[in-house]
Amino acid sequence: MAEMTKSRSALLSVGSNSGLILLKVVAGSVTGSVAILTEALHSAIDLVASIIAWLSVRKADEPADESHLYGHEKIEDLSSAIEGILILVGSGVIAFEAIRHLILGSQVEKIGFGIVVVAIGLVVNVVVSAELRRRAEATQSPALAADATHLRTDVVTSAGVILGLALVKITGANWIDPAVALALAAAIAVQGFRIVTQSSRVLVDEALPDDELTAIRETVSEFGPRGVAGFHKLRARRAGARRYVDLHVQFREGTTLEDAHTTTHQLQDAIRERLGGADVLIHLEPADRVQPGTEVRA
Repeated sequence: MAEMTKSRSALLSVGSNSGLILLKVVAGSVTGSVAILTEALHSAIDLVASIIAWLSVRKADEPADESHLYGHEKIEDLSSAIEGILILVGSGVIAFEAIRHLILGSQVEKIGFGIVVVAIGLVVNVVVSAELRRRAEATQSPALAADATHLRTDVVTSAGVILGLALVKITGANWIDPAVALALAAAIAVQGFRIVTQSSRVLVDEALPDDELTAIRETVSEFGPRGVAGFHKLRARRAGARRYVDLHVQFREGTTLEDAHTTTHQLQDAIRERLGGADVLIHLEPADRVQPGTEVRA
């Protein structure tokens, strides 16, 4: 069910971006606005990113196989990184065009038509980004989250274009149009850098956030009355929407192997539930093998 939700959400983004590209290209051609053409290019980048996100969520949900024993979840993080890179490349192209028009000059016409088209795009992106964000949070999908973030950036840039066009219409100063496009390029670049940074942290197996590590420790401590004496070598990372946790758990003297095995499965289930479906691997040890740095729970 979650897989279908993610795939349909990604397709929603693909469809909306396809329509917006056509509208903005027409509006940019009619008005001669660099800022609107910038928006069209931004939407084109969005479309490529949305297609990548759609492909990635489909692949990421495939089960583990002989070549990928830990599954395919990190494909979503790779998709997110690619999307961030596309945003950075797009911002560079936009900046180049904006500077060129600032130097050579530009003429904006039929501004009212341009404002209407950009406003339509703004509303569409508000609706689609909100839906993508909701489904990204529900499925813990990095690809959908990156796509939602990208579209929210579009909302801000569209608002900037509308403001710039309105100022051109009021003042007659055509240089405002490419100046707005240049400012938008900077804002887009910042967002692209954030997306690349976030996805890179997962790709290099950065540890889970402190609150999630604390949740694991608290869960283990709750099993003290069931024979758990302590634990150490806690490692936890994330791949796509899934968390991976492994740790060594020590059991008190006198605990039978059968009891320790049963408790271990219960502990795995408890951690899995606390983290929303984590993959948990526990190594059993006797309590007399306590090592320096071991976290002991009564």
